[in-house]
Amino acid sequence: MGDTGRSSILVHILVIALCLTAFGFAIAAERRRSTGSIVTDSSNTTFCVYDSDIATGYGVGAFLFLLSGHSLLMGVTRCMCFGAPLAPGGTRAWSIIYFASSWITFAIAEACLIAGATKNAYHTKYRDMVYAGNWTCQSLRKGVFIAGAVFVVFTMILHVYFYMYYAKATSQAAKKISKTTPSVGMTGYV
Repeated sequence: MGDTGRSSILVHILVIALCLTAFGFAIAAERRRSTGSIVTDSSNTTFCVYDSDIATGYGVGAFLFLLSGHSLLMGVTRCMCFGAPLAPGGTRAWSIIYFASSWITFAIAEACLIAGATKNAYHTKYRDMVYAGNWTCQSLRKGVFIAGAVFVVFTMILHVYFYMYYAKATSQAAKKISKTTPSVGMTGYV
């Protein structure tokens, strides 16, 4: 039992560390989004000049750290399908609820992060002779990476609760299976 408890704490620490790293990368990506400025050169060609594209790397980094944390947890729990049986009751119900919820928030967070990184990487670099009065350079909307960061935190919280209830349900199932006396009295008839 002690060895299972230590491995459970280790899984919690690793998942939290990976999710917090993903959160940090998502916040950094939001702060370093590419912005463009309109430049007209001597030949009357108007184009956008963008500053650094570091936010794309941060967004991809956040995506990969969250993916690795989620993969670690799903690998340890064997995605609740192939592992040890869960004891019937409240802990199994809560672990299933947290499992489904964590998958939903994980999908939303990953979608926000990869969409933000993709949109940030896409730029319209050159346009010839634009005569529009208020033409602007394309850039990523504010808040895409922040939405991803918020869902990373939700996913982390749901991962912690899922693994807590999953570990409790599997340990309860192991205790119930290891009984030495049968629960239904079966006697032999001669």
